[in-house]
Amino acid sequence: MIRVLLADDHPVVRAGLAAVLALEPDLEVVHQSADPDDALAWASAHEVDVVLMDLQFGEQVRGIEATRLLRGLVSPPQVVVLTTYDVESDVLGAVEAGAVGYLLKDAGPAELAAGVRDAAVGKPVLSPSIAQRLVRRTLKPATALTARELEVLGLVAEGLSNQRIGERLFLSQATVKSHLVHVFTKLGVDSRTSAIAAARAGGLIR
Repeated sequence: MIRVLLADDHPVVRAGLAAVLALEPDLEVVHQSADPDDALAWASAHEVDVVLMDLQFGEQVRGIEATRLLRGLVSPPQVVVLTTYDVESDVLGAVEAGAVGYLLKDAGPAELAAGVRDAAVGKPVLSPSIAQRLVRRTLKPATALTARELEVLGLVAEGLSNQRIGERLFLSQATVKSHLVHVFTKLGVDSRTSAIAAARAGGLIR
């Protein structure tokens, strides 16, 4: 049996996922968590093969950090992000944190079950739209924003100053400015407002 932990703050979503996976003879939902802390605590004390991890819990995007912590356990489970968001900043953040897969919540039951099975053996799992996005990055590496550039741009979109961004990411203001120069060049813009608009239009940030 493949032991699965569900981490999502919506009870209805967890119930639906559990019902779908219960139809599969080789998949067993061993625990449901409403927040990342509970998921981490449970996975630390019990055997789990795959965690289906949401990205956003309440108003906070905590799924990426939770993925990093889960993958750092002595016996780490595989993590598949299951979310409604398909922006590049989330995808790259999840992959860098150690997620083996990234699926959208509109995935069908068969795709979800197959994804869990693939993840359990360490095989990458990607929704078709996510795979296409990553392929486009590979085809145009010179204009693709790096994970750090996306992170900086995301904080700009939240209204943070260069100083606040530097404090949040433990970077100097000069480094933050350098990242933004690269962002402006790659997006073909000349202002923070234009960069945010272009990134959102292109599905790079939320």
